[in-house]
Amino acid sequence: MKLLFIGPQGSGKGTQAAIISKELNMPHISTGDLFRSIKGELKQELDSYMNSGKLVPDELVIKILKQRISQLDYKKGFILDGFPRTINQAYLLKKITNIDKVIDIELDDETSIKRISGRVTCEKCKVGYNLITEPKPKNPKFCDICNGKLIKRADDNPKAVRKRL
Repeated sequence: MKLLFIGPQGSGKGTQAAIISKELNMPHISTGDLFRSIKGELKQELDSYMNSGKLVPDELVIKILKQRISQLDYKKGFILDGFPRTINQAYLLKKITNIDKVIDIELDDETSIKRISGRVTCEKCKVGYNLITEPKPKNPKFCDICNGKLIKRADDNPKAVRKRL
């Protein structure tokens, strides 16, 4: 089975996809996480888009995604979140795979901006927190689990979020 979670940033699609991934024992693909895992020259190109709040070009996303879903552990199905964002991306996705179910999570722009602006991640264990909503860390500078430093992504600011919405 191939599931797709769509919705604006901050809607909880990644959180819900991760929960269902664990429950169904299916691989979870977050395009943002996938992009951040890229190494080498391609990483510089991706970073130039992501750090400025711009969307990564459709053809580049499809190339990376196609590579990932062709791996053996994804043959029986997967859960995808963060893509597609546009009609053209949906068309390109349809060319490389069929999706069985789509879950659309709705959220107004101002709530999305508020949630994303408060988002922080532990640089060591990668656990996510939110300084404005839940889950809040006990200390706004350090991870509750490993005491690692909490960092904010460069593109998690109101201006960049508005561009992506």
